[in-house]
Amino acid sequence: MTDTDRGTQRDRDSAFYLFTQQNLPACKPVLTPEWVFMTFLFIGFIFIPVGLVTLRASHSVVEIVERYDIGCVPEPFRINKVSYIQDDSIPKNCSFSFKVPKYMKAPIYIYYQLDNYYQNHRRYVKSRSDKQLLHGQNQHGISSCQPVEVNNDRPIIPCGLIAWSLFNDTFTFIRNRAELKVNRKNIAWKSDREHKFGKNVYPFNFQNGTLIGGGKLNPRIPLSDQEDLIVWMRTSALPSFRKLYGRIEKDLDVDDVVVVHLMNNYNTYSFGGKKKLVLSTTSWLGGKNDFLGLAYVFIGSSSVTIAVVFTLLHLLSQRH
Repeated sequence: MTDTDRGTQRDRDSAFYLFTQQNLPACKPVLTPEWVFMTFLFIGFIFIPVGLVTLRASHSVVEIVERYDIGCVPEPFRINKVSYIQDDSIPKNCSFSFKVPKYMKAPIYIYYQLDNYYQNHRRYVKSRSDKQLLHGQNQHGISSCQPVEVNNDRPIIPCGLIAWSLFNDTFTFIRNRAELKVNRKNIAWKSDREHKFGKNVYPFNFQNGTLIGGGKLNPRIPLSDQEDLIVWMRTSALPSFRKLYGRIEKDLDVDDVVVVHLMNNYNTYSFGGKKKLVLSTTSWLGGKNDFLGLAYVFIGSSSVTIAVVFTLLHLLSQRH
């Protein structure tokens, strides 16, 4: 045998060759009808109980949703809501009440919900400077913040359309003539506060132009402590979204009447948007969302149905 033949033989005996040619010893299970039935039944018996438990956890969450953007516009201005929201001489204060349908255990999370608001628009998402948010005005290269990067030849901190359009409606809650305190600390992600917004970066030249977008920022508080801004800057991927406003750390009993005093400052009327106030408790699974539980139940039920169909087909037309 020549050296060439020996080399060829070694190559054929190598693990790589045996693997690529599928000559390695392997387990090759034979899928008999009984194995198929049992597999689908096992999947069904596991997924259906998990789905039911998940749905029960979701249904245990108490959620109150109140739309207020229409009701908070005075009757004479409902024909032209844009002129109402843009006229600073018209008071924007508004009040409404709701009754608690079920016992709500603290903490009760307060969200504001915006509909038909496309935070995922490419130009909107790119209009920010992460370096400036972390390091301040010493950072150059804020061209990505266009068209809100400078005002009167001075940089804007924070720059960009996202910060410029900061949500600025405010809410106060009254129960039994006593104010329910709203905890607005730790509403933003800890990683955002510590690693994305500078502790020595302060708002500068913000909302000082002729066209005011949304809320203003306290120039004496660093960006790392401006949690409203931090929550708002984490843009949503969908046109309907909720953002955390604060927490009520007292229980609400059944049939409690809560009065909400709010300032209807934020303009969603120009683009047909909707504004809602949401109060919600949580479960071990999080907030109210039936999708995960329904998905588990659907997959489990489908598996059981397939197992039954395969069993009937096997019994009615057996292969001899």
